Amino acid sequence: MSFMDKIIARAGLTDIAEKVFSAQRINDEEALRLYATKDLNALGYLANHVRERKNGNVATYILNLYLNYSNVCILSCQFCAFARRPHEKEGQFTYDIEEMVRQSKEAYDKGITEIHMVGGLNPKLPFEYYTELVKSLKAACPDLKVKAFTAIEIRHLSERIAKKPLRETLEILREAGLNSLTGGGAEIFDAEVRDKLCRGKESAEEWLEVHRTWHQMGERSTCTMLYGHIETLAQRVDHLRRLRELQDETHGFTALVPFAYEPDNNKLSHLGLARASAFEDLRNLAIARIYLDNFDHITAYWVSLGLPAAQIALSYGVDDLHGTIQQEKIFHMAGSQTPQGQTVLTLERAIREAGRIPVQRNTFYQRMNELEGRGEALPDIPPQKGVLV
Repeated sequence: MSFMDKIIARAGLTDIAEKVFSAQRINDEEALRLYATKDLNALGYLANHVRERKNGNVATYILNLYLNYSNVCILSCQFCAFARRPHEKEGQFTYDIEEMVRQSKEAYDKGITEIHMVGGLNPKLPFEYYTELVKSLKAACPDLKVKAFTAIEIRHLSERIAKKPLRETLEILREAGLNSLTGGGAEIFDAEVRDKLCRGKESAEEWLEVHRTWHQMGERSTCTMLYGHIETLAQRVDHLRRLRELQDETHGFTALVPFAYEPDNNKLSHLGLARASAFEDLRNLAIARIYLDNFDHITAYWVSLGLPAAQIALSYGVDDLHGTIQQEKIFHMAGSQTPQGQTVLTLERAIREAGRIPVQRNTFYQRMNELEGRGEALPDIPPQKGVLV
């Protein structure tokens, strides 16, 4: 029996490990057993096996820019420090299209390949604002991929602003140049949690319907999970199961991007919740990698984790470090102390130090070197001494 076999046996996970090694799907009860174990090394070993089977020794990143067009929002999500209600003038912002294009073009000229753009549910912005915004971004930056809007933004546009059917709304946005939906707003799918956390927001079924419709149109999107607040471990597993079921149906998700609740500057602050620990972050990422057998990629959102923890996560099932980002506001308004952007050099160094091969990707998690016809074998990079791999 090998050293790791002994660790897995001691953790009581031998039967689950046999499933993982033979590429069999684990069930919800087994996922809860993984959450129950305190042996992070055993979880990491299993998750790393899945990562390597799916992605080899490559870890990816993207050159992207985050933009928020407005933080005016009619919702009152308890965990949100970003939004301002229409009557709250202090701290409000709404950018005109010209300014959004200016910021995008400046970053595009420096090499970004993606704009990641979300905002609040602003009742005063007409549908034409959104279509013209996307069209203008594509006109100024022809090769740029526009990844924009959460499911609740799409429903807001469909039901309140454009007053058009969901699919027609998505088709109009796609014709304007929308390339991908973001995965935001999923939070935790359980209805009881959503009622306490974000009453008035779309239900789990409504969130899934938006992504299902987009996938049925032949398009791709990411998905998310917000953890570390009032949810139970069983509710986390339920969330993952619903994502896995939709992926079985549509195969439209490119990646899961989990992130922890930030406890400062919001309406849940009175609960005295601490931010999830690094142990919890790594455990959650590893279990997501093991459970979501039909997902090719798990992204460590360094804005939430911090780059050092995201780097370690590359040994716990993660194969992607997200991107350069540059102007993230939502997490930082909630109290995040991480940088607002990273350079390519910093991301590649973090990946290499973890013993992985850094490769730039596009919006759809395709490796850029392969798309450009440079798909030759990349040299293996041995891990550096003193680095956990």
